[in-house]
Parts: sequence; C-alpha cells; structure tokens
Amino acid sequence: MSALFSWIRSEPWGIHVVPADAWVDPGKAVARALVTHGHADHARGGHGATVATPETLAIMKLRYQTGDGPSGGETTPVQYGETIRLPGGVDATYIPAGHVLGSAQILLEHGGERVICTGDYKRRADPTCPPFEVTPCDIFITEATFGLPLFTHPPIEGEMAKLLERLAAYPDRCVLVGAYALGKAQRVIAELRAAGHHQPIYLHGAMEKMCRLYEEHGVELGELRLVADTAKDDMRGHIVIAPPSALNDRWSRRLPDPIAAFASGWMRVRQRARQRNVELPLVISDHADWNELTRTIEEVDPVETWITHGREEALLRWNQLHQRRARALALVGREDEDE
Repeated sequence: MSALFSWIRSEPWGIHVVPADAWVDPGKAVARALVTHGHADHARGGHGATVATPETLAIMKLRYQTGDGPSGGETTPVQYGETIRLPGGVDATYIPAGHVLGSAQILLEHGGERVICTGDYKRRADPTCPPFEVTPCDIFITEATFGLPLFTHPPIEGEMAKLLERLAAYPDRCVLVGAYALGKAQRVIAELRAAGHHQPIYLHGAMEKMCRLYEEHGVELGELRLVADTAKDDMRGHIVIAPPSALNDRWSRRLPDPIAAFASGWMRVRQRARQRNVELPLVISDHADWNELTRTIEEVDPVETWITHGREEALLRWNQLHQRRARALALVGREDEDE
C-alpha cells in the first residue's frame, strides 16, 4: 500500500492502529484492544482497556472475566453505528458483521482513509444477530476460513429439515447435536424454533450460561432444559445440544441411544464427519462461504484486500485474476473454534 496507509499495520498478534496505539483482536494482552467479537481466537482477557459492542463485552465478561475494575481492565461499549474518537485522531465505528451475537466489523478512519477489520462474518440471515452491512473502504481486512471454491454452504432450512426428519424417524432415540457454545448452539436452537419445533430442547451444562446470556439480550430460544436434571427416558424423541467434544465422550452415555449430529461448515468435508463418527452431518456455518467472500469483496470494492486467516492462497489468487490488489497476512492464533 501507499505510505499514506502506514498508520495501520499487520503484526503477528493482531492489527496495530499506530496513532491510537490500539490493537484489533490482539492475541496477547495490550493496553487498548478493539475487539470484533467474543470467540477465543479474537477475544481474551487481560487488556488494559477493551472497546467492543455491549453484547461482546458481556460475552467477554462471562468467558474471560473482562471488565469491572483494574484487574479485569476498563471497558468502553460501542453501539452499532456509533463512532468513537480514539487517541491520535482515529475514528472507530462498529458495524454489524452477522457472525454471532455482538459481532462487528470495525471501520477505522484516519486522515481521510478508511480501513475495515471484519473479524469473522457471514452473509446468511441469522435470527440471533443483525445482518452483515456492506461498507465501502480503502483497505478491507477479511477472513478466509472457507476460502476455497468447494465451500458453498447450503440453505439452513434444508439442514433443519434433515435434522427434524431424522428425529421423527427415530422416536425412541434422541438426536445429539454438537455445536460450539457461542453462536452456533444458539443459532441452531433459534432456527429449529423458526422451523416450527417448539418441544423442549435439552442442553449440556456447558451451554446454559451462554444461552441465558443470549436470552438476556433479546434472543428467544424457547424452552430449554438441562440434561443433568432429566431422566434418560424423558429425552427420547428430543434434541440435545452439546459441545462437539461431548459427541464421543462418556457424558453421552446418559442419553437414550443418541444419533450423533454435528453443525459445522466443515461437515461439507466427508472425511471430517467420519473422523468424528458423525451420523448426521449438518452443514451450518457462521462464516462466509467462497461465493460470499468473493461477492463481498466486489461489493465493498476496496483499493486493497488483506486476508487474515483461513485459506488465504485461493482468495489471494482470485483477487489477482480479477485485477484486485490483495495480500495475505501472517496472524497467529486464528483457529476454527467457532465452527
């Protein structure tokens, strides 16, 4: 990029906003962190000050004990569409990213130049969070978790239909859905409700607090019950939501002949489903697929695209073939924890 953009730099542990001495989604504790969302590969505790949406700050307090005093650091809540002034004359605006509750793109403006850090995002409708908003900028910093042409996510309505059909076909069993505790679990529950499934849904204990937090922020999830409080036979013909690690864990023995399902964009890859002994793969992702990644770049139309993590090479090549300037960054600590 031009030297004019020297105020924004990529370092191994995050994006450094130089005039403000602030970091976007830093992988280590810093004096001032601008956080896009609450997943562990983007958020952590220990910062001197954290700037994020109120929902993300609530998630970080629950997960990482962030905020409320010197030991937890100071916090600054920013509503969607709100612009705050950072030190060094940098303006930061938080814009919906459509990834999980509270997730945001961060628009940074300095000296007439505009940079967007997307964090993670998706373009599909999600009843648990506001939709992604296309925002023009000069530098567009995008993820590429599913940055290969083979990744085209199916409509979620079809995946919900598969789940409910399997449940109806085996009324003496339960369907155990592996889903990550932040975002995926709540989306699956909300989509089941939208599909007309209003029976109680049973939760692994690790899911309860995050589901309650979503409800406190206005996301209706219907009747939820804990597996630990329920007799085995009472869960026949019902859906159970648990962390993916519980699918093959001793914990699952308390369930009535569970049908193992897993909600993840990676279920497009059959080998991943076989490795996890998944009987019912559900291709449900909270990340943009290949077509959504490329369409978003076209709609944002940046001067240059920075690709932060995922399958960078294919998306980098796509940009080159379309005469778009792009480069891959070397950030560390980005994982698939939210998939």
